Amino acid sequence: MKVQGQALRPLRETASRDAVVVIDQRLLPHRLAFETLATPEAVHHAIREMVVRGAPLIGATAAYGLALALKPDASDCAVEEQAEWLKAARPTAVNLAWALDRVVRHVRALPAGERAEAAWVLAAAIAEEDVEVNRRIGEHGLPLLRDIAARKGVGPGRPLNVLTHCNAGWLATVDWGTATSPIYQAHEAGLPLHVWVDETRPRNQGASLTAWELGQAGVPHTLIADNAGGHLMQHGQVDLVIVGCDRVTARGDACNKIGTYLKALAAHDNGVPFFVAMPTSTLDLSVADGLAEIPIEERRGREVTHLAGLAASGEVVEVAIAPAGTPAANPAFDVTPARLVTALITERGVVPAEERALHALMAQTP
Repeated sequence: MKVQGQALRPLRETASRDAVVVIDQRLLPHRLAFETLATPEAVHHAIREMVVRGAPLIGATAAYGLALALKPDASDCAVEEQAEWLKAARPTAVNLAWALDRVVRHVRALPAGERAEAAWVLAAAIAEEDVEVNRRIGEHGLPLLRDIAARKGVGPGRPLNVLTHCNAGWLATVDWGTATSPIYQAHEAGLPLHVWVDETRPRNQGASLTAWELGQAGVPHTLIADNAGGHLMQHGQVDLVIVGCDRVTARGDACNKIGTYLKALAAHDNGVPFFVAMPTSTLDLSVADGLAEIPIEERRGREVTHLAGLAASGEVVEVAIAPAGTPAANPAFDVTPARLVTALITERGVVPAEERALHALMAQTP
């Protein structure tokens, strides 16, 4: 995607191939800054502290982190230990473990002296594959948007109104995004559309990241408080909802940023289609019951009690919004049951959120 007309990705290799450069997403939208990750410790910190975030981007970044970790020691023991340590950076998104396990399987079949380079090459391949996967999600999602637009009478003065939650855009992936890929492709195709952007408390990824992305791409959008979505649906101002996901279970339960479940309930109550954009790398067939089996990350309460923003001085500052010492709970994700999901948009096609359909999807040749 582009920023101020220039192509940009949130993850790229250095020319010397001994580090990766990432966008520090904590500073957006007020400052576009980059951080160079030259050690596995730097990668671990970047994932844990959300310098990089979004399930697909976390997976690709972690793969590079393992490659860096294997440079000084690529023994069998080091491969396993470093992979498990990187997995612990964040527990909920399955792409983290998926990418690391893929690298481990690949390098274990090689002599120790070849492992670091092979891991680096595979990490680059994982990143490029993510770009293509997300592009194809958009290709499969675009006909859905066109069909809904035709049924809603979309045209001059009446755009297709899409609601999304959190940031499942190109900043959360290597390019295109998941939930935003159909939106970007529809916009490029000339389909009149408008996006309702949930602010997405407590870290405000919708306000700071999705709104910034859409603005850079010229996609019409409006920022709303998280609690406004149901009201808009009741008044016919939302034609469909598209969200991303961090893990989808074998029966189609979708784990995503906290607040997604409430949007799904409102959509179901108002007859609004609720789609989940899902790379197949995010599908976890080992988990059946999302509510019981998916570990939900509990982040620091300070994210709830404090907010960061741009002060009149031009500095980014943090301010308290709760009384000092107020206890705060901060579950980072929730699980939307499959019964509330209209369909899953994947790089292999659109499928119902049902166990049989998901197993059949994964049986296809990629």
